[in-house]
Amino acid sequence: MLNLPLSLQAWNTEHFSSALKQEIAALDPQLLPLQQGLQHSSYANGDNISAVILNTADSGNFIEVKVGIFYSGIIAGCNCADDPSPVDEINEYCELLFSIDKQNATATVALSD
Repeated sequence: MLNLPLSLQAWNTEHFSSALKQEIAALDPQLLPLQQGLQHSSYANGDNISAVILNTADSGNFIEVKVGIFYSGIIAGCNCADDPSPVDEINEYCELLFSIDKQNATATVALSD
């Protein structure tokens, strides 16, 4: 479970997008389904995550937010032990759906279709 209290507090204000982006950037990347969103690499690197708010909706008890996530991945296991070439990072993008409970700021996140 994620907890996004700043985003809940900023809901319906001009600060919502920045609050949510700040909280997403502070999350442990292991809590996000970045690995499942890979398209060009084999291992998600969540060190530098950048979020773009695509859509928001008020669905009664929940705030539904579709977020585009830019991050990087690597192709693991393709270098020989004596290969001096560095591991290259590949840009990745996926869309996530955050559902924030309006009562307690707990949230779930899933890979968007």
